[in-house]
Amino acid sequence: MGEIVNLRLVKKRRAKDAKDKHAAENRIRYGRTKVEKQFERDETNKAARFLDVNRLEKPDAADPADVPTDKT
Repeated sequence: MGEIVNLRLVKKRRAKDAKDKHAAENRIRYGRTKVEKQFERDETNKAARFLDVNRLEKPDAADPADVPTDKT
């Protein structure tokens, strides 16, 4: 004869295990430390500055065709 099992407790244990697994996946996917977030921000800013400095065609602010005129 088999072991007597309380089905309510088995369902709760199974639900808790599934919730714990989902939480572990979210920690891996979204959980980053403050230092890691700051490092990524700094790297992004550094790359943007590098691209701006090494741009082949610099935008000319003195071009009169681009300046809107207010003649009403």
